[in-house]
Amino acid sequence: MTNKKVAVITGSAQGLGKGIAERLANDGFNIVLTDINEEVLNETLTEFKNRGFEVAAKAGDVSKAEDQEALVQFAVDTFGSVNVFVNNAGIEGQFASITDLDPNKLDAVFNINVKGTLFGIQAAAKQMQKQGNGGKIINAASIAGHEGFEMLAPYSASKFAVRGLTQTAAKELAKDQITVNAYSPGVAGTGMWKRLDSEYSKKFGTKPGEVFESYNDKIALGRTEVPEDVANIVSFLSSKDSDYVTGQTILVDGGMIYR
Repeated sequence: MTNKKVAVITGSAQGLGKGIAERLANDGFNIVLTDINEEVLNETLTEFKNRGFEVAAKAGDVSKAEDQEALVQFAVDTFGSVNVFVNNAGIEGQFASITDLDPNKLDAVFNINVKGTLFGIQAAAKQMQKQGNGGKIINAASIAGHEGFEMLAPYSASKFAVRGLTQTAAKELAKDQITVNAYSPGVAGTGMWKRLDSEYSKKFGTKPGEVFESYNDKIALGRTEVPEDVANIVSFLSSKDSDYVTGQTILVDGGMIYR
């Protein structure tokens, strides 16, 4: 165990979560990776260790409260504390019109995106309260949590819910000097956006990549988001520079949604 601060990032085996973990490792944090995909998680763990990062990993399902509690305990057993907890894991869910939604698939999105975030907040907050020196909880929202997106009702609803959880937790945990904030990514070249582009193609007959490019055209800064863009915001929210910021959801989308 060391005196370095410890950051736990869910859904960090790949994509935006991996980018966040990499940035926080470069910022000097000890890193705890977690993901439901154990094979890819172990690959990222090996990669990070080879780069000299202080890192550990534990597979888990964020939709299970006991897994989130075990994750926090693993971080404490490994590195001694939890100072930053990033609820990054999420899924896009069913791509369908609102009249055709499958209730079971709706539950799947809320189990991960909403309950998973709630369980992460609960587990992290209890540990931070026990430590007695504050902490930072950071949640993944989305541009779809500021404006409903067609064919993505469950995803949009779940991300609006994340914003609500963020504000409520911020108010309740402020007395413990625990800040709670969220970040809202836009259009990134991740697996999720590739899957959405494919779903559009199947349903509406668009060419592969056509919908993705149409969304890119709406970005004021003129380029697709990369993991570093999101990681930069999370780095700020994890640092002392954000000590007076809480209950906020920060759009990081290159200029798509204006609120």
